[in-house]
Amino acid sequence: MAELKDRLRTDLTTAMKSQDKLRTATLRMLLAAIQTEEVSGKQARELFDDAQKMLKQIVAEKWLKASAVIGFWPATRVGDDVEITLESGKKTPLHFLRQQADKPPGRPDFCLADFVAPKDSGKRDWVGGFAVTAGIGIEDKLEEFGKSYDDYSSILLKALADRLAEAFAERLHERVRKEFWGYAAEETLRNDELIAEKYRGIRPAPGYPACPDHTEKGTLFALLDATKNTGIELTESFAMYPTAAVSGWYFSHPDSQYFVLGRVTKEQVEDYAKRKGWTLAETERWLAPNLDYDPE
Repeated sequence: MAELKDRLRTDLTTAMKSQDKLRTATLRMLLAAIQTEEVSGKQARELFDDAQKMLKQIVAEKWLKASAVIGFWPATRVGDDVEITLESGKKTPLHFLRQQADKPPGRPDFCLADFVAPKDSGKRDWVGGFAVTAGIGIEDKLEEFGKSYDDYSSILLKALADRLAEAFAERLHERVRKEFWGYAAEETLRNDELIAEKYRGIRPAPGYPACPDHTEKGTLFALLDATKNTGIELTESFAMYPTAAVSGWYFSHPDSQYFVLGRVTKEQVEDYAKRKGWTLAETERWLAPNLDYDPE
């Protein structure tokens, strides 16, 4: 684990280099699109130049450190849950929800568990997990900017740290597909194809559209021992700190795709509460944005 951790921590440099040309080209296209407006175009150019300058400082002066951890576990689908098996033999469930949308015939209501082989299929399958950050050490610079009342630099640094974390997650996912998990070892995609997500597999994050329950992040962090291995902490509301962090699951199924869960009925919420071992009221609180009814 220590050797892998060191490799992942230093891999941010590769992520930055591999995405630099695309990032610059993309930003230049955006700049070109808005530079038709004299005022906004000038401001956009200034912002771009300031970001490039600060990015060079981040690297040269080592303002930030990056760290990551990944894990893979044998997995089977059990209903709308995924059951993973730890090295100890212990079974741990990952809980998911299913879409309940009106769709044309032939278009299924997705659940992330659909992308794992059913328990009774006899097939061997896996699920992965990850947590990455590019925000270690950011507090010192933010404090420095705060003392000089430099809100602009503070905001810019936070934004760059967030983008670096996303770049790290993208680069790490590429290595997972081609190297660590290796289910797409022969993948050869251009940068624009990577950005368009032309690769096989997905990395949905707990708390986001396909799996909106933030508390599943607790299970993910426990499985990865993420705080110990990366320095990322979870707040009581399951937000990550440093905030320049990304975490989620890896699915390798060729048909796996991102989707928006949308609204769910009380019947499914009741079922989810039983699977989670929660009261209905507690479940409704965590899933409030997705309820298609008013709780009592």
